[in-house]
Amino acid sequence: MQRLTGKVALVTGAGRNIGRAEAMLLAAQGAKVVVNDLGGGSYGTEAGDSSLADAVAQEIRDAGGEAVAQYSTVATREGAEAAVQQAIDSFGRIDILVNNAGIVRPARIDKMTDQDWNLCMDVSLTASFHTCRAAATHMIAQRGGVIVNTGSPSGFGHWGMGNYSAAKEGLLGFTRSIARDLGEFGVRANLIRPVSHLTGTFTPEIQETINETARLGIPLLWNRPMAAPRMTALPEHVAALVVWLCTDAAGHISGRDFYIQGDEVAVLPEPEAIRTSIHPGGWTLDAFDDEANSSYIFGDIKNRFVRAN
Repeated sequence: MQRLTGKVALVTGAGRNIGRAEAMLLAAQGAKVVVNDLGGGSYGTEAGDSSLADAVAQEIRDAGGEAVAQYSTVATREGAEAAVQQAIDSFGRIDILVNNAGIVRPARIDKMTDQDWNLCMDVSLTASFHTCRAAATHMIAQRGGVIVNTGSPSGFGHWGMGNYSAAKEGLLGFTRSIARDLGEFGVRANLIRPVSHLTGTFTPEIQETINETARLGIPLLWNRPMAAPRMTALPEHVAALVVWLCTDAAGHISGRDFYIQGDEVAVLPEPEAIRTSIHPGGWTLDAFDDEANSSYIFGDIKNRFVRAN
């Protein structure tokens, strides 16, 4: 069964790994696909290689699907608009936007450069703003569409990834907001958090610090020690979640956050207050010092990130 016959999809960062798998499965399900990839590397410094997008588009065509390659950087407004326009020019519409492009620039915060921050934000957050804005105009006009943005468990907190964590968690707030912006027009937006190996290899200095921190039992990612087993979901498994979210079967789902690791898929909760206290007349320092208040609100909170003496 082809679930997406007649649909047109744009996938950014589709030249390899998860993006490639998403493009391939979308095409296998009947969608016409724009394969966008600048052809750079995980750190955002390598020169572009158009052969990556070309190869995926050709692979789709060889399998009997319809696809075109597109090479602009979606980190700029012009590049993102060009990618969306390619869908319009080639196939007449855009029904699905999958934002997969992203880079990492790992560094501890005191050693993170402006370039580390800005490049990561441009590709891992701002690019999705550019593509969503460009696609939204067409989706509103046609009264329908689906957007899937790619977040990360790094958004829960990740050693040496302050820039990437901020970008990916910012993307969640952005996704929840555009789901509200576009819902009245029949457009849905969701976010996925795959456990992947985008981080590649660290410098020896960073790796040494990571190893030492892990030995001390300090959680490097989320609140789980990195020594704990962490299975990476295969690209085709992540693609299955993404493509299913683009089908009519998921027509009731928007503004939500999904985690996928190994064989596990989880729906993450909406933000909620886990403990609430009210102090008549408003809060003061003395009110926070009061034992009953302090014990109730803060009593079980522990700092897990200090080095033991």
